[in-house]
Amino acid sequence: MEEAYQNIEHDAGEPDALDDLMQKIAEHKGCETTGSSGKSSCGTGAGANDLAPEIWEKVKNHPCYSEEAHHHYARMHVAVAPACNIQCNYCNRKYDCANESRPGVVSEKLTPEQAAKKVLAVASTIPQMTVLGVAGPGDPLANPEKTFKTFELISRTAPDIKLCLSTNGLALPDHVDTIAKFNVDHVTITINMVDPEIGAKIYPWIFWKHKRITGYEAAKILTDRQLQGLEMLTERGILCKVNSVMIPGVNDKHLVEVNRAVKSRGAFLHNIMPLISAPEHGTVFGLTGQRGPSAQELKALQDSCEGEMNMMRHCRQCRADAVGLLGEDRSAEFTTDKIMEMEVNYDLESRKAYQNKVEEERIAKVEAKNAELETLAGASSDIEILIAVATKGSGRVNEHFGHAKEFQIYELSTKGAKFVGHRRVDLYCQGGYGEEDALETVIRAINDCAAVFVAKIGGCPKDSLRAAGIDPVDQYAFEFIEQSAIAYFKDYLAKVNSGEVAHVVRGDADIRQGAFVPV
Repeated sequence: MEEAYQNIEHDAGEPDALDDLMQKIAEHKGCETTGSSGKSSCGTGAGANDLAPEIWEKVKNHPCYSEEAHHHYARMHVAVAPACNIQCNYCNRKYDCANESRPGVVSEKLTPEQAAKKVLAVASTIPQMTVLGVAGPGDPLANPEKTFKTFELISRTAPDIKLCLSTNGLALPDHVDTIAKFNVDHVTITINMVDPEIGAKIYPWIFWKHKRITGYEAAKILTDRQLQGLEMLTERGILCKVNSVMIPGVNDKHLVEVNRAVKSRGAFLHNIMPLISAPEHGTVFGLTGQRGPSAQELKALQDSCEGEMNMMRHCRQCRADAVGLLGEDRSAEFTTDKIMEMEVNYDLESRKAYQNKVEEERIAKVEAKNAELETLAGASSDIEILIAVATKGSGRVNEHFGHAKEFQIYELSTKGAKFVGHRRVDLYCQGGYGEEDALETVIRAINDCAAVFVAKIGGCPKDSLRAAGIDPVDQYAFEFIEQSAIAYFKDYLAKVNSGEVAHVVRGDADIRQGAFVPV
């Protein structure tokens, strides 16, 4: 059991204290960051007052459907669905490395009964785990008996956990009624095209009505079924997230059309993800040299699709057996052998009490951000900068620079701090010493950022970052990210206006950001 769980202050569960807390939760706009359009966006974080109450209840503690929630709440996937009914040029489910994060990858497959036991074990150990998803390693709806048996067992033994599934959509229209029956109110559909000519470049074949179909015909069937399934789900009030893989030169420009198509059919959230195409994964795209997009290209496409459509920026392209907060994977702690030896005590009331404490922290974070944002009221400037943040979660600057495996990226302007993505990096600290080659890759990964926020950093990387025009900032160690980012930006503007700092534009082509350059 986690130490924090053991040290719950149980007075949060007393009637008066609990009523007061829940009133604050209902009132606070926990995800009120707005997109470039000025409209609230749940992917980048709408709050209680921005959404219908029934929608807010579905997303407020769902780490994939709320950017703010992903700092605080965990998810898990159970690998009960091995078969797949399509082939994608970016997928190879035979390859597995415990150190990687990639959809379709698992270390062990589970029966529904094993999955149910694992869910109880994880939820008892990680009380902020609120979401259970079936995402593979094949397609959940190509394995309907196993998928829905899993949901049946979990809904019976852990009724507070949200149920999700992720599908390619080919079989989706056949199972919408069953999805609704099991109260699966979050469904992700991977839609990479609405033009079969483009789809034929992504999908070699589908297995449909007991035969293999290839080429244009296969892609046409797939896109028709995907869009039909999306419409059927949204008509029933089921929240739908659409995943799209950005493949430069194949569908990158076309994804704007995909965005319009899924928006018109009621999709709640659109998640445009970068192609993963390392040759060692053995995928068609990896072996043919198809490159993935740069972080800047991905952000530009996401920005172009953002408006009325909610965009997800915090996806980690999770394994099909991932456990923990987004960006971490604790699945090695919960192998089948370990689970079968565990005594599981699923205490629903203690889970609720712990999550109430999480909400208190969440409210404090939002209130601190809003208070800092008020100090920017009336400021006028066209300057926008990116910053990179080293964090372990909870919305705080709480990771050592050398220990960071990824950086969260925020865009700062007079509107506030907006989460826009994350960048995976090579680990700089290697057993007590810094790896210079790794430092170079880290700098390249965040070279469009004006600053990097860290809990701690050594002198050598500080000098290298400054030489690259990146300001190493450790003054906000263990503070809330957004509050600290706004305070930094306010100071940055003051230094620019006084001439102490020169704001220069850096980046490639039309993808440019400010850099911290002392005068």
